[in-house]
Amino acid sequence: MSVRRLADEKVQPASFAFSDENAAWAKATINKYPKGRQQSAVIPLLMRAQEQDGWVTKAAIEAVADMLDMAYIRVLEVATFYTQFQLAPVGTRAHVQVCGTTPCMLRGAEDLINVCKKRIHPEPFHLNETGTLSWEEVECQGACVNAPMIMIFKDSYEDLTPTQLEHIIDRFDAGKGADITPGPQVDRIYSAPVGGLTSLNEPDAAKKPATRARKPEGDSVSLPPSNAAKPKTDAAETDPKLKTPATAKAEAAANAKAKGDARAEGGDADAKQPPVDTKPSLEDKNRPAGIERPAAPDDLKLISGVGPKIEGILHELGIFTFAQVAAWNAAEREWVDSYLNFKGRIERDDWVRQAEALAKGGEAEYIRVFGKKPR
Repeated sequence: MSVRRLADEKVQPASFAFSDENAAWAKATINKYPKGRQQSAVIPLLMRAQEQDGWVTKAAIEAVADMLDMAYIRVLEVATFYTQFQLAPVGTRAHVQVCGTTPCMLRGAEDLINVCKKRIHPEPFHLNETGTLSWEEVECQGACVNAPMIMIFKDSYEDLTPTQLEHIIDRFDAGKGADITPGPQVDRIYSAPVGGLTSLNEPDAAKKPATRARKPEGDSVSLPPSNAAKPKTDAAETDPKLKTPATAKAEAAANAKAKGDARAEGGDADAKQPPVDTKPSLEDKNRPAGIERPAAPDDLKLISGVGPKIEGILHELGIFTFAQVAAWNAAEREWVDSYLNFKGRIERDDWVRQAEALAKGGEAEYIRVFGKKPR
């Protein structure tokens, strides 16, 4: 493990104090622990100090130690042991932590590190010229399936390419980091497969699990095992309401005869009804207008949620360009959604906004609007 020391005295502030809001939070946090155990709050208090000033100063360490009645050296031990604490000033707008563990390295983390060296500083833990950016290489950040990835403050950005990282750095340096959506920067939800689900993707295909009968409230009831021998009683032989092997067989035969009679009359209560086609009519007034296939149709698959199959259906409907999708009104979107049996997916994936960006400026405009490449 590398040696971690406090920053030079030249950059250390003379004092530290929590803001009023953070001071109230710190007091409430300390009160969560039993009397005499308040030292357990040392890590959250140091982290809040770092969030307030951007890094953990010597003055902050001493202030936290005083609040928790701890020796300065004990708090210093915590601050220097955990690499989550920054012991020197970092970028005021972004401190980029690049994961360099094996899965990320195999997927291109070294290229991301080179971007940081080029765009921020050749060495880690050094500020850029304006003091807004810094970077470091860190160990596993826990999203290996989405490698390679970085973390900025509390947010992770995954499935990165060098171009995407340059775009993210530019946005943060411009003070517009909130424009970038954290998480995967490709078409996947969290850690789902790239390109969409490949199994269990039909909601009706999954059977509902059988529900157990709830145990009645009140006194507990002891039930005999299901295979236990049941005592024979006279009532079982004389009560016509109780089934015996003989009466059960006769009843089954009677039921079968009744069903046969019902079928003969043209009715069968148990017969399955043919499925009802819920697709909207192609003659519906809300169907979006189609056009003749152009010589070079747009690649509709760039819209998140559109794959080869859906693109083919859209082509059958005369939809070939981003501009057509961008012009759909609410009724037309609802018609297409029902026709594709998407159950609201067009609105959730915001096809219209995606299509507007792609129609306006292609992938470059899409990246500017959404902070990631299409698909």
